[in-house]
Amino acid sequence: HGFFCLSPQVYNPNLAYGTMESAEQPPQGSSQPPTRRAYIAIATLCHLNLVNYMDWFLVAGVFKVKSGCSSLLSFLFMAVFILCFLFSAPVFGYLGDRYNQKIILSIGISFWSTVTFCSSFIPMPWLFFISRGLVGVGTSSFSTIAPTIIADLFEKDYRTWMLSVFYIFIPVGSGLGYILSSGVARASGFWGWGFRVSLGWPALSLRESPWFKTVGFCQSVSSVTSTFSFSCWSFIGSSLGVTSMGFITGALGFWIPVFLYRAEVVLGIIQPCSKQPCKNHNSEIFGGITIATGILGVVIGAEAARRYKKVNTKADPLICAVGLFSSSPCMYLAIMLAEKSIVAAYILIALAVFFLSLNWAIVADILLYVVKPACQSTALSLQIFMSHLLGDAGSPYLIGIVHQRDNSTLWDFQSLKYSFVVCIFVGVLGGGCFLMTAVHIEEDSKKAAAPATPLPVTPGQSFSFHSWNKNMIH
Repeated sequence: HGFFCLSPQVYNPNLAYGTMESAEQPPQGSSQPPTRRAYIAIATLCHLNLVNYMDWFLVAGVFKVKSGCSSLLSFLFMAVFILCFLFSAPVFGYLGDRYNQKIILSIGISFWSTVTFCSSFIPMPWLFFISRGLVGVGTSSFSTIAPTIIADLFEKDYRTWMLSVFYIFIPVGSGLGYILSSGVARASGFWGWGFRVSLGWPALSLRESPWFKTVGFCQSVSSVTSTFSFSCWSFIGSSLGVTSMGFITGALGFWIPVFLYRAEVVLGIIQPCSKQPCKNHNSEIFGGITIATGILGVVIGAEAARRYKKVNTKADPLICAVGLFSSSPCMYLAIMLAEKSIVAAYILIALAVFFLSLNWAIVADILLYVVKPACQSTALSLQIFMSHLLGDAGSPYLIGIVHQRDNSTLWDFQSLKYSFVVCIFVGVLGGGCFLMTAVHIEEDSKKAAAPATPLPVTPGQSFSFHSWNKNMIH
C-alpha cells in the first residue's frame, strides 16, 4: 500500500473515471482518435492557461515599472498569491477527483476573473494584498484539474502533444504578463489597466466548455496519506525536480529584469532612474525572450521525448535531467558576463529559459502515467503544493535576503549577481532528482497501469456507497 501508483481502489464495473460515462469506454490513454469535443476542450484549457500565467506575472511587471515601490512590498504581493494558491490546491485536487469538474472550474474561473478586475480599483495596499490571495485561490481550481482532463480526452501520443500545446502557454502567458503590465502601465500612466485588459478572457472560454465529468475517485484518505510512505519514487523524484524548476523560474521571473536594469546602469548604457515610471524596457525584452524560447523549448522537449521514448522507456526523466543540467551553466555564464556584455547576458538567459522549458510538458506526462487515473487530481495538487511551497513561494525572498541592497549602484548589482548562484545549485539538484526518477519509472508506470484491485464490500455498503457517489456527482 505505497503511493498513488500502488494504492488499491474500490472498483465499480458500472462506473468509469474521466469523461467516460459507460463501462465499455476504454481506459485513459487508449488508442482512440480525438473527437471534436476534445479539441474544443484543449482550446478552452489553453486559453485559460494563457490568462492564468499572464495574471501571475502582471504584478511582477507592474512593480518593475514602479521602481519606487519597495522590493519587500512587491515580494509580499507575489508571495500571498502563491501561498494561497498552494494551500488551496489540495482542496481542489480532492474535489476534482470526486465531483463535477466543470462546476469546479466555472466557479473558480468566475471568482478569479472578478477579483482580478476589482483589484485594479483598489487604492490601499492591504486590500490589494488580500485580493491577490483570493486570486490565488481561484486559479488553483484550474491548475489542479486541467492536466487530468487532457489525460482523459487524448490517447498516449496525442496526450504528449496536447500537453505540450497546453504548457506552451506557461512561457507565453508569463512573457505577455510582463509585456502587458509594464507596457500598459507606461502607456496609460496607471498600473491597474493591465488587470482590466485581461479580465474578459476567462469568461469567453466558458461558452464552449464541454461538460467534464469525473465519476471514479481516489479510494480514501489513506491513499493521500500514503504519499509519504516513499513507495512511488518516480512521483517523488519528479515532484522534487518540478520544485527545483519552480524555484528557478520564480527567482528569475522576479529578479532578472531588475538585474538587467542594474547591469545596464553599471555598463553606462542608461542612467539610474529617479523618476517614475522608469523608461527601460527590460521587462518587455525579457517577456519576449520568455515567449520565443519557451515555445521552442516546450515543442522540442515534447517531440524529443516522443521519439526517444520509442527506444528508451526512461526518455522523459532523462530529457528533464538534461534540461536542468544544461540550464545551470547558462545561468552562471549569464550572470557573470552581464557586467561586460548585456547582449551576451540576454543570449545566455534565453538559452537557460529554453532548457528549462524542455521539461514543462514532460513532467506533467510523467505524473499522468505513474499515478492511477482516479487519483491524478489529488496527486497533481500535492505536487503543486510541494513545488510552490519549496519553490517559487520563497525563492524571490531568498534571493532578496542573500542580496543586500546598498546605496552603491555597483554593490547592488554585484550582490544580486552572486545571489543568483543559489539558483544554479538548485538546478543541479533538480537534475539529480530526475535521474533518480529515471531509475524507478519503468516499475512505477507498470504498477499504475495495472487494473484496480477489487475490494470486498457487503451489499449494504455497496448500495449506500454508490448512491452517495452518484448523488454527489450528478
